[in-house]
Amino acid sequence: MITLKTSNLPLGELKEAIEKKIQHSYLEKYIQKPVIDEDKLYILSSIVKNTSYSETKKKNYIITVMLVQIALDTHDLVAKHEEKNETDQTKKQRQLTVLAGDYFSGLYYYFLSQLDDIAMIHTLASAIKEINELKMTVYYKEFESIEEFMDALKQIESLLIRRVAEFFERSAVNEFTGNWLLTRKLIKEKHSYLQQEHSPVFDLLTKGPAHNVHYNQIVNTVEQFIQLSFSRVEETVSQLPVHFQSLKTYTNKIIYDYLGNNSQIVEEG
Repeated sequence: MITLKTSNLPLGELKEAIEKKIQHSYLEKYIQKPVIDEDKLYILSSIVKNTSYSETKKKNYIITVMLVQIALDTHDLVAKHEEKNETDQTKKQRQLTVLAGDYFSGLYYYFLSQLDDIAMIHTLASAIKEINELKMTVYYKEFESIEEFMDALKQIESLLIRRVAEFFERSAVNEFTGNWLLTRKLIKEKHSYLQQEHSPVFDLLTKGPAHNVHYNQIVNTVEQFIQLSFSRVEETVSQLPVHFQSLKTYTNKIIYDYLGNNSQIVEEG
């Protein structure tokens, strides 16, 4: 397990601060607790920590952006279609998940108002608009190739962080960010599919409309994209400026662990 820490913005403290902001006793009784994406938190912290802002303002920027991400992720958990014979409990969970996403959205609007930064508000609002447009494309478009689908998925996963990096004039991290977050997304989806036989991305690839990959080929197909993305990550992480050294170390450790645990797959690939 990798310990998350940086020199002036301890990620453990940031996670704790975010968890306190999103804590809600009623919601926690009925829906799953929001997951804080540690990869996005690490990249975001690496982007913000080397700016000239005060430590308090850096922390508020990071918490605000992560609240945006949590709100977007929570809305993704809402079932796309109401099921027949839906129980009252399931209906309540679905409705509360929608409300939870709206609640987290309200929280980041509140923090944005405290930042008093119109330019950042515009940056985040534009990013949310772009992400929602991309999500509609992924869920309803018939892609001509799996590569095209994967590229759209990469944009969705990384767009918020890349827009923030551009805001702080740290866009040197963007190419790496896209490749890394796509890789991590595919690994999580593969793990979920193998453990629970459920993955929204795998569903889109096997059942359409994204692309009709045969059921028996889906795991190997996604693993091939994971290996391809790892190659791109290794290339782009080596090109990061020196002030991203901790991010390089964090990334290389995860790559080493993953490839070590999946050596047979790599050799066969």
